[in-house]
Amino acid sequence: MHSMRVWTDHLLPRFTDRALGTKRVGRLRERVCAGLHGTVVEVGFGSGTNVGYYPPEVERLLAVEPSTVARRLSEQRIAGAPPGLSVEFVGLDGAGIVLPDASCDAALSTFTLCTIPDVEGALAELRRVLKPNGRLHFLDHGLSDDPRVERWQHRLDGVQQRWAGGCHLDRPIRQLVEQAGFSVIECERPTLPGPKILGALYLGTAHVAA
Repeated sequence: MHSMRVWTDHLLPRFTDRALGTKRVGRLRERVCAGLHGTVVEVGFGSGTNVGYYPPEVERLLAVEPSTVARRLSEQRIAGAPPGLSVEFVGLDGAGIVLPDASCDAALSTFTLCTIPDVEGALAELRRVLKPNGRLHFLDHGLSDDPRVERWQHRLDGVQQRWAGGCHLDRPIRQLVEQAGFSVIECERPTLPGPKILGALYLGTAHVAA
């Protein structure tokens, strides 16, 4: 049990930082960050990998991240943020964001909706803190649209959760976003090389449904 905690709390954030810090993933991060502006809340800030992709229109970044190690890894990236970008941590739990209602122009979630324990609660919180015209930008891996891959995702989901800190293989990301009261504006389904059970992505934007 102790060795599992060491892996989850200390080693996994470093592994994730490297695995999701590649140039290929970086191009996807740049795309999902396009159009962000003003005050942005980022749930699952991680090691700050998105900081370098925020457009200049973003003035204030409010980060939510539970991992102490990930926050420490983010320090160098925050130090190198553009001069006009203010970064501050505002909490540990995406399902309990300590921000006023309708206080953010946009929200960002990358490779977080697959893992966060209370994903419905987190999406409800993002909806709450967004202004009426605010948008949610999301990039995540999840349920494949290939039935053969989907079957393997369901079979291996329990194993994935144990070694990957609660990360799910088979969450239907677009469906979860819509069920939380968002209207999806666009949602692409790019793929990453490697195991197909991990490479089925969702990249999109959504706004609060009227």
